[in-house]
Amino acid sequence: MTSTAANAPGGEPIALAARGVTKSYGTLVANDNIDFTLRTSEVHALLGENGAGKTTLMRLAFGLETPDVGHFEVFGEQCLFHEPAQAIDSGIGMVHQHFMLVPTMTVAENIVLGQEPKSAVRHLDRRRIARVARELGEEYGLPVNPGAKAGSLAVGEQQRVEILKALYRGAKILILDEPTAVLTKQETDQLFEVIRRLTSMGTSVVIITHKMREVMEIADRVSVLRHGKLVGTLNRGAAVESELVAMMVGRRVDLNRIKEPVEVTGPVRLQVRDLEVDDAQGLRAVHGVSFEVRGGEILGVAGVDGNGQAELVAAIAGMSRPRSGQVLVDDSVLIGGVTDAVAHGVGYIPEDRHRRGLVLPFNLAENLALRRYRQSPITRRGWLAPRRMQEFAAPLLRKFDVRGARESMAASMLSGGNQQKVVIARELEADPGVLIAAQPTRGLDVGAIEFVHDALLEQQREGKAILLLSMELDELRALSDRVVVMYEGRITAELPPHAPEEEFGLAMAGATGVLPT
Repeated sequence: MTSTAANAPGGEPIALAARGVTKSYGTLVANDNIDFTLRTSEVHALLGENGAGKTTLMRLAFGLETPDVGHFEVFGEQCLFHEPAQAIDSGIGMVHQHFMLVPTMTVAENIVLGQEPKSAVRHLDRRRIARVARELGEEYGLPVNPGAKAGSLAVGEQQRVEILKALYRGAKILILDEPTAVLTKQETDQLFEVIRRLTSMGTSVVIITHKMREVMEIADRVSVLRHGKLVGTLNRGAAVESELVAMMVGRRVDLNRIKEPVEVTGPVRLQVRDLEVDDAQGLRAVHGVSFEVRGGEILGVAGVDGNGQAELVAAIAGMSRPRSGQVLVDDSVLIGGVTDAVAHGVGYIPEDRHRRGLVLPFNLAENLALRRYRQSPITRRGWLAPRRMQEFAAPLLRKFDVRGARESMAASMLSGGNQQKVVIARELEADPGVLIAAQPTRGLDVGAIEFVHDALLEQQREGKAILLLSMELDELRALSDRVVVMYEGRITAELPPHAPEEEFGLAMAGATGVLPT
């Protein structure tokens, strides 16, 4: 390592710097001559569309890949990392968008994995491990249960463990890749409190994001990437949300929609009658839920995560069997799981694109053909035709603006937002009569969110019945004709989308709202 200057122009110490970093994958330039600095004890947001190069830049900084041109500096020392262990030794920690915990191991075992304290006779000292995990959590305000299995934790708790893993290894630079993508509003607020505490203790934090609220609330500075280039860096006080969005996508984007109330008179296309559904542990998650959705209507489902919404939509889509009750599509009772739901024209955008939306080792052509692989021309005389699959996939990848995608590329190679676009492309292309959209814009940038919103509204105009589940109340209010609120597995209120936000909040917390008729 070579010593270099370690101060910003204003005199602030620099923790991490990228100097002329370029990284290409074939003809795709993911990072194009990027200069970037992270100051000591600051929160620096990396903002940009899906595929803009944000994660690539930080993967290079963490040693997961090496730049083609340029280098990084860590606390004033020039570095070229060839593996994450080298970055960790230099004080860099990274929490990935999709967590990397071992689900069968305890919280404490995950935290110390690879650097386990041993007893005097070189045996694993489990008591010491538990104590280390507990004390570390207390020191940083991240309390954990050292003995709990990682696979049993809620998403927010798993993220705490990932952060503690990095801090245990001495990270003074913490990279958080889309840290709030799967968090509730309450969990996000708790995370921000942790970040403020860490920076007050001298840690420097990079947040990879495309959410304006996060930037305006937590970041000291924000750098915007577009198509692999650094567009600019602004101090938070100088950042205006509309300007940042324009820097991200190169045009003005308006997501502050107000949906005009209309009377929906289409036929009932989706009916749910007295549905009872158990969760994965066999406990009742949905209690006697009934509702209907008409053609040309968007029914929103609101509620704090974990109140039965996921189990409800999975049962309707045929992903799980309800304990009792019925699901009817166009007056036909669904009885046979996913195959029956697809046959009756049900489309499903699942909230977990990895577990239920994509087959990650499959290429994009194969993933896009999953609903049509039994049909001509993809299948001829019982044989799959790979070339036909690629011809089918190519226009969809262009139409849905899946960045940097090729039909032969494995789905696992795409960014999370572009993976979500593939799922949405497949489901909408099938022209479903009933569309279940669970968190359809999770992990998408503002431009892609606008695209998905427009697509859903177009489906509505075509007479489709749409059931929309979202943790984003603004999204529900912008798109829905009616919103039902779920609390502890029951529909406890039905509200018009223009109802005051406070009324939604009370209903989501279990207070008496406007009961459905």
